[in-house]
Amino acid sequence: MKCDGKKKYEADDLACERLQETVEPLVEWFRENQRDLPWRKHVNAYRVWISEIMLQQTRVEAVKSYYTRFLEELPDIKALAEVPEDRLLKLWEGLGYYNRARNLKAAAQQVMEEYNGVFPDTFEEIKKLKGIGSYTAGAISSFVYHQQKPAVDGNVFRVVTRILEDSDDIMKASTRTKIERMLEQVIPAEAPGDFNQGLIELGAIVCLPNGEPRCESCPIREFCLAYQDECQMDYPVKKKAKERRIEKRTILRFCDNEEIAIRKRPGKGLLAGLYEFPNVEGHLTQKEVIEYAKESGLTPVRVKKLPKAKHIFSHVEWQMKGYEVIVDELERELDQKIWSEQVIFAEKEELEKKYPMPSAFAAYQL
Repeated sequence: MKCDGKKKYEADDLACERLQETVEPLVEWFRENQRDLPWRKHVNAYRVWISEIMLQQTRVEAVKSYYTRFLEELPDIKALAEVPEDRLLKLWEGLGYYNRARNLKAAAQQVMEEYNGVFPDTFEEIKKLKGIGSYTAGAISSFVYHQQKPAVDGNVFRVVTRILEDSDDIMKASTRTKIERMLEQVIPAEAPGDFNQGLIELGAIVCLPNGEPRCESCPIREFCLAYQDECQMDYPVKKKAKERRIEKRTILRFCDNEEIAIRKRPGKGLLAGLYEFPNVEGHLTQKEVIEYAKESGLTPVRVKKLPKAKHIFSHVEWQMKGYEVIVDELERELDQKIWSEQVIFAEKEELEKKYPMPSAFAAYQL
């Protein structure tokens, strides 16, 4: 397949020709070297979709066990559409970015209602589903339905910008559009999924983001301008993100002999709808914790310091200190002016199996 030559700029024509040269060796390399991953077995749209959403902002090795557990309990679209939200979030616990899970359920309900339970089979229809952007739609439509649509993630950005020595900022939408347009011209009709997965796989295990890329193992290094000029680490160009906001928080484990106090976070905002230990802004002293407990209507018997911890979100970093407050008995009538959300008194086994709690509190789930 040749580029169609109808590009606006000559530079795009030359870039497209260079990418065209990588197609055959990349597809052959992928077929011989692809990793053995669970979502590459018994391929269908549902399995690819779940895996691609899980893999966003999460390492492959970390996803494997979550993927297997998720598919065992929710093996198809109907099961996902009907699962209670708390159970869904519990299955997702530890993966983070919980709106991904909520969007999965919303999209499954769309498929049930609008497509009679059958996953759509074109890029345009797939992209209409909740939480699915051009990358995921491209992945499903090319891996499963063999359509010539690009799937551009961070790995692909890295590989392509190094091949072309492209210094455009990959955070700009115009850069994504340009790279998608060029790739769409060279995706082979006989192997669109293998080509797209080859680019992704190459970026994951050879054309690495940190440290030196493994150019000696790269099947397309002879076509790579950055390799030729020994400037691989200059690409991709990415505008520096804003510094994260620092928030200091005190985490409080209020418990008696049987139960632990938790509460559900608001339905909107950070960690929406998940469960947490009561916590307050700032770093409280032990004396202040005792006073806070009394003001809440509790009678503290013993206060124990817990380890300090840190959790990084995309735009904010929590720096946490914690206390375990043993009380005589968890009172059922707490001061709601202080405890803004409804308090739940959970047994320790319930905490493990029933209530989805984000990894931000992992250090305090003793």
